[in-house]
Amino acid sequence: MHYSDNGKQYHTQVGPGDVGKYVILPGDPKRCEKIAKYFDQPHFVADSREFVTYTGYLDGEKVSVTSTGIGGPSASIAMEELILVGADTFVRIGTCGGMQQEVLSGDTVIATGAIRMEGTSKEYAPIEWPAVASLEVVNALVGSAEDLHVPYHTGVVECKDSFYGQHSPETMPVGYELKAKWDAWKKLGCLASEMESAALFTVAAARHVRCGSCFLVVANQEREAAGLPNPVVHDTDTAVRVAIGAVRKLIARDRAKPAG
Repeated sequence: MHYSDNGKQYHTQVGPGDVGKYVILPGDPKRCEKIAKYFDQPHFVADSREFVTYTGYLDGEKVSVTSTGIGGPSASIAMEELILVGADTFVRIGTCGGMQQEVLSGDTVIATGAIRMEGTSKEYAPIEWPAVASLEVVNALVGSAEDLHVPYHTGVVECKDSFYGQHSPETMPVGYELKAKWDAWKKLGCLASEMESAALFTVAAARHVRCGSCFLVVANQEREAAGLPNPVVHDTDTAVRVAIGAVRKLIARDRAKPAG
């Protein structure tokens, strides 16, 4: 069932014409209004469960912001329902924890791919399928970060389903496995840990749409463990501005493409 009795999508309560082709996806519903302030003529569309939506314009193109809540299951629902009403380009903006010591609090991480250590993507694709961001979206995010002169990193991020499995693995009956995999991800150069991109990248592949992600590094537990400076940073505005700039670049590039 895709629609409620009112003709809107069941979970997000958005309908045809409510959203633009380009959608920014924060996790936290409270970030949506703040992000929408970067739009021209922003207006509130819907508030249902963890899904809050605003729509406005950037450079004359209709764009939207919809929150996904935490984790792959709700993020995939948001993407599926937004696609059904016409969206085809997604930029996740969120927070992450750094894993490499050079990934500092306050930096921006742009994901090129995601480790599928979560459950949602397994219901879309075999585990051999890589969760990879759209190159067009990655390039737009990198270009935006460079325009803004903000410190950024590009590479693979890890996506898990258990926040406390990451931060307190020793309390988990399978802590031995969690710690061993965390060590493997670090040795492979994984930049940061978060919770949604693996699902979003895989859904995007299954539905043939574009998706990329950028994150604020809140802190880095590996720097903490090494006794290195590790302030906690909560201001996501830089990552939001990177995402807004990337959407503007995508709009311009899409307009410049030959018709057909």
